[in-house]
Parts: sequence; C-alpha cells; structure tokens
Amino acid sequence: MLYHLFEWLKEEGINFPGNELFRFITFRVLAAVLLSLFITLVYGKKLIRFLQKKQISESIREEGLAGEESKRGTPTMGGIIIIMAIIIPTLLLANLTNVYVQVLLISTVWLGIIGFIDDYLKLRGKRLAQQKGEVYKKSGKDGLAGWFKILGQVGLGVLVGATLYFNSDVKIWREYVGKVPPTDSTVIAKNVNGKVKYFVVTKAPVTTIPFVKNHEFNYSKLLPASWRDYTWVLYILIVIFIITAVSNGANLTDGLDGLATGTSALIGTLLGIFAYASGNLVFADYLNIMYIPNLGELAIFIAAMIGGCVGFLWYNSYPAQMFMGDTGSLTLGGIIASLAIIVHKELLIPIFCGVFLVEALSVMLQVGYFKYTKRKFGEGRRVFLKAPLHHHYQVKKYHEVKIVTRFWIVTVLLVVLSIVTLKLR
Repeated sequence: MLYHLFEWLKEEGINFPGNELFRFITFRVLAAVLLSLFITLVYGKKLIRFLQKKQISESIREEGLAGEESKRGTPTMGGIIIIMAIIIPTLLLANLTNVYVQVLLISTVWLGIIGFIDDYLKLRGKRLAQQKGEVYKKSGKDGLAGWFKILGQVGLGVLVGATLYFNSDVKIWREYVGKVPPTDSTVIAKNVNGKVKYFVVTKAPVTTIPFVKNHEFNYSKLLPASWRDYTWVLYILIVIFIITAVSNGANLTDGLDGLATGTSALIGTLLGIFAYASGNLVFADYLNIMYIPNLGELAIFIAAMIGGCVGFLWYNSYPAQMFMGDTGSLTLGGIIASLAIIVHKELLIPIFCGVFLVEALSVMLQVGYFKYTKRKFGEGRRVFLKAPLHHHYQVKKYHEVKIVTRFWIVTVLLVVLSIVTLKLR
C-alpha cells in the first residue's frame, strides 16, 4: 500500500521525502525484513501471553522421547504470527498488482486457514475430553481428516497451476540466437551490458534441469504430439503434487524446537536469490538462466517470510516458548512449493528441500514396511526406531539441539549445492 501511495504521489507531481526509495527493490526488501522481525519479536510475546490465557497449548503424544513432558502445555498455533509477519510487510511494501505477489498471498492465506482449522479442531478435542473428565491423548486422527487437508492442497494447486499457465502476465524471455535480427513483434531488443540482445517472449511451461547444459525442459514433451493441447492438465497435476508433497513434508518436519522454522528460513533465502536473479535481466543474462519479467518483486514477499521465520525462531528455539502448529508448518511448506514452481526450479526441490524429503520418506517407509511385515509375518517390523527421522535420533539419545543443528547444517549444504547449479552444468 505504501508502494502504491508513493507511486500515486509521484504521478501527481508531489515530492515527498523518501518517495524515490520505494522504487528500489533492495530498499523494500530490507524494510520488509526489518518490519517482519519487528512484528514477530514484539508481538510474539503478546501472542504467547494470549495463547496461555486462552489455554491454547500443545498436547504431546506419550512416546517416551527425551524432553517430551517439558513440552506439555507449550502454546501452539504460533504460525499466526508468522503469517502476519509475511502478509503485513508484503501489503505495505510490494506491488500488489504483480501476479506473483498475488499468488503467494493467496497461498499463504489459503493454507494458513487450513492449518488453523486443523489446530482448532485438535484444541476442541482436548477441551471436550477435559470437560468429560477424561485424559486426552493426542493421536494422528485428531484435527482435520486427512482427505480434507489433501482436498485443500489440491484446490490450491489448481489455483496456482492455472494462474501460472493461463495468466497473460506470466511470461519468460528467451534470448534469440539467430544470425539475422528478427522483426517479429514478439521479439524485444534490449541493451544488456552495452550489447544489444534480442529476446523472444514465450509462455511455454518449462522448468530448469539442474546440472545440464541445455537446462530447460518443456512439460509438453511428456505428452504425445496429438495431446499437447492438454499440456495445461499435466502442468496443473504436477503443481498439485509438488504443493501437496512439500507442505506435508514441512508439516512432518515440525517436530523439534526450531527445526522447521530454521530450515524454512534457509530455503527461503535460496529462493529469494533465485527470484532476484531470474527477475533481473543483467543477472539472468550473466548466469544464462531464464529471465522472468516482474519476478524480482517476489523478493519483498520472500524477505518478509525470512524475517518472520527468524523472528519466530527467537521464541521457537530450544526450549520452545511457542510452537507454530499446522497453522505455520503447512503454510511455510505451501509457500516454498509455490515459490519453487514460480521461479521454475521445481526439479531442485529434492535437493534444497532434502530435509523435508527424508522426513516424509522415513514416515512412508516406516508405515509401508510395518504393514507389509505384519501381513507377511503376522508381526509389524520397523525400519527406524521411530518416525519421522528426527525422532529416530531422539530414541538414539541424541540431544534435541544437536539434531536440529545438524539438520540445519545439512540444509545449508543443500542450499549451497542448489546455488552452484546456476553455473555448474
């Protein structure tokens, strides 16, 4: 809103101190980080008091894990403050007519609502048990039904996929490599580093293949030539799968103090680098990556997300004073998935979201192997001592802080490897 206000003042010829600063993405990125940090650090404490007053606290499963009992009663649904720290700076500082900003704001609110309902239903179940004088035991069946969560994620996938495929503002510039300068109206001439280059505007559904020289892949090639008019169906299905997988992976990772929060902040930093580089013609040309007009505006949203995660980590680090709940974890996972798709780096997700991936796979392997061995041998057997993977290490008597720190280190290494793919082909 401030961005649009200063733009309006400029159009009206009104010179206001500082109005030129809002033209620069770098200034708005820094302002977004500071504002999101302020919101989480200052209002985080107020939210903790409010949640404690309303007895909105976490119920812990009795699994015999170290430090389990000390977490009982810790306020949950803290993801609300992360969502506020993302939305408020974005509304104030970003260009709200930008389609990418709109998609990310909708994704944030959409999954935030699903996560909030899930947390609320868990809380209601706990209170009903207390009213009946029963001992409440948290189980995997609490909260929203699994199919309802999936339905919500599928709905968001359809929205994001359809917008990115059909919206006329979503474009990619590819450098024209012909010998004769083209005259077609879809070709744009630009002076890049003192040299005139020609770019072809396209809406092809492409993604980046890491470690490959000719590093772009068109999804339409997955279909027979006669079916390529329906590439949009395939593209939307891929988007649905990615958003569902990453948001659930982030949700499963949120099991130790600061684990999901710190990991999301690191991944957000990487995606911010990708967005800024692809949205800047000079950087995109130097790195030989696709240039996506107007993508740089996403850096404001991502900066707010990083600031929100870092600020929340102040209260979520060991020993946690507040948990984000599904309100935060589902939202952060959905944001990361949507960002990866928007910057056309979805094939890198298994790398930079490696922690989310192994956490999700550990649960799938554990459940699948247990069911298989129970059918075959009459007794269920386990691959891990406990799933998700971070609980496996807890059972092995690793301290919670050590597990979280090492998972962060692994994420840093995966983020660096993902950055390297910009030039290593």
